[in-house]
Amino acid sequence: MRTVILRRGLVALFAAAVSFGAIVQAQAAETLRIGYQKYGTLVLLKAKGTLEKRLAAQGVNVQWTEFPGGPQLLEGLNVGSIDFGVTGETPPVFAQAAGADLLYVAYEPPAPTSEAILVPKDSTIKSVAELKGKKVVLNKGSNVHYLLVRALEDAGLKYTDVQTVFLPPADARAAFERGSVDAWVIWDPYQAAAEKQLQARTLRDGTGIADNHQFYLATKPYAEKHPEVVKALIEEVRAVGEWSKANPQEVTEQVAPLLGLPADITLTSVKRQGYGALFLTPEVVAAQQKIADSFYQLKLIPKPLSIKDVIWTPPAAVAKAP
Repeated sequence: MRTVILRRGLVALFAAAVSFGAIVQAQAAETLRIGYQKYGTLVLLKAKGTLEKRLAAQGVNVQWTEFPGGPQLLEGLNVGSIDFGVTGETPPVFAQAAGADLLYVAYEPPAPTSEAILVPKDSTIKSVAELKGKKVVLNKGSNVHYLLVRALEDAGLKYTDVQTVFLPPADARAAFERGSVDAWVIWDPYQAAAEKQLQARTLRDGTGIADNHQFYLATKPYAEKHPEVVKALIEEVRAVGEWSKANPQEVTEQVAPLLGLPADITLTSVKRQGYGALFLTPEVVAAQQKIADSFYQLKLIPKPLSIKDVIWTPPAAVAKAP
């Protein structure tokens, strides 16, 4: 009888030990929290699932959170709800100025035609110079904010020569359709949708005045603690980007249903995007510094910034790893 009781006790003890081990293992698993927007390379990476497979071997789970725009995504980064995300050029400047503990990790090649100042098809406005005194709607602190600054400057106007109206993309489109604003500064795929569905005219895109880089950013604590995860993530982003560049039609088939947009609009956006994530170069850092300086001079951010101070450099051991 004692033997039976002892055996039962050992079985129960073993089961408890296994359960405890599973709990500890689950608790020990790291989670990489990625913020993404409705469009871009991260959407494709999420759909492919290759990152999850690669990081599973390192005991890392992946959690995805969608944001409507770059400023909102970087607010998530700032408050600690995500570890990593992608935005255009301007949001990181505003976030750094607000004290966000972030690091630039990588960037995508320029995509200057993937953002533009649009006017209604029947607008009498034919040039940026004619925007003087007009209402221009945009998402404050987004990539197109700098496009507007540069386009006005290039046309001989000051930033204060136009009436800026700050709205997120969906509300901005509604205002644009109602005719309550004269121009809309926007990025793809909203840009392509307005061009196709509303026959909106492009007054000026970023060609020659704004590179429209996409930047991958991480919280400083996460990047410093998990450099091998960050490196793996950028490698997977780069691989998906190179595949996307070579297969725009397949990308369109995958992305169009996610966007809820027709294939022709999606394809236009896909072809205008930059692909192939790279670690930052001195030239890209200098270009980003110019953006930060412009916003400080316009008093749109409260203090001067040093972009080079928030650039992530992979540790030597990680950088050399295959």
